[in-house]
Amino acid sequence: MGNSVLHITNGDNLTTRLESLNLKGDIIVWREMLCEGPTPVEVGSQSFFETRKKFLSEQYKISPSDYEEKFEHELEKLATLQNYEKIVLWFEFDLFCHINMLAAISYLMQHHKTAPIYMVCSGWVKGLAQLKALSDLTDEQLAMHYTNKLALTQDDLTVANHIWKLYCEEKPIELKAEISKKSNFNYLSSCIRAHIERFPSINTGLNTLETNILKLIDLHQITGESQLCDYALNYQGYYGYGDVQIENMIKTLRPFYAQKNGILQLTRQGNQVLEGVTNFYSILKNDFQFGGTRKYDYLYDPINHKLIKHSENATSTI
Repeated sequence: MGNSVLHITNGDNLTTRLESLNLKGDIIVWREMLCEGPTPVEVGSQSFFETRKKFLSEQYKISPSDYEEKFEHELEKLATLQNYEKIVLWFEFDLFCHINMLAAISYLMQHHKTAPIYMVCSGWVKGLAQLKALSDLTDEQLAMHYTNKLALTQDDLTVANHIWKLYCEEKPIELKAEISKKSNFNYLSSCIRAHIERFPSINTGLNTLETNILKLIDLHQITGESQLCDYALNYQGYYGYGDVQIENMIKTLRPFYAQKNGILQLTRQGNQVLEGVTNFYSILKNDFQFGGTRKYDYLYDPINHKLIKHSENATSTI
């Protein structure tokens, strides 16, 4: 590969768009979903690959061979590439993409890639009232984003690597403290905040996104789980989840709604969640992980915006 620019993209849709724009350079596609499941800190290590294959196979029926073809081989290709004048990261404003981007930066630092690293990130677009994904931009807007790409400083790279390590270790309290810190990653604080709200509420045992899905059922005449998934995808804010993740979440929420007369309606338990009068933590608890932290080992206090370490005998605030 002899081009002077290396593009690392967040997926196939964007890659197709970039190819149609005839941007100079080679493209590596980052096909992972590191916002869910355990994540060993050393991206690309044998432990990393084995851990991720096990999780994705068990949780999403993604075969190890599929993972090897779509991600592992891309990463191996990235490790061997040399002599680029610049590396450009194309990632969205949301949590899904930001965790992948932090991992990509950590990987580049780990492999001592010395070329300047730039970031093209979607989000707020001048003249538009809502956040936009890169693949939703016009060709003209995409080209303008590329022209205005942000050169990441050494401090930026250090921040990204630090936050990736906190995410991979069981340090959600330290990670939450990063919300207040300034960086050139304009959407990082919002993504960390969204991540913190993925831990179950101290009041109900459901997290913010799970609760919002129940609110959608309460507010709209939704006819089935497929339509509910569409609503949840459109109203998820900074999460950036895909349909398979939302569908998985909807399945876990089945005790809280039922279909009656062709419409999804909240059950008594669902109404109790929205009223905040009953805690379903013990029913929902499992070993699901976000990076290095098990989801149900911490609780989120929505009033004080604090994380609380959960223990079997007592709940202690940290």
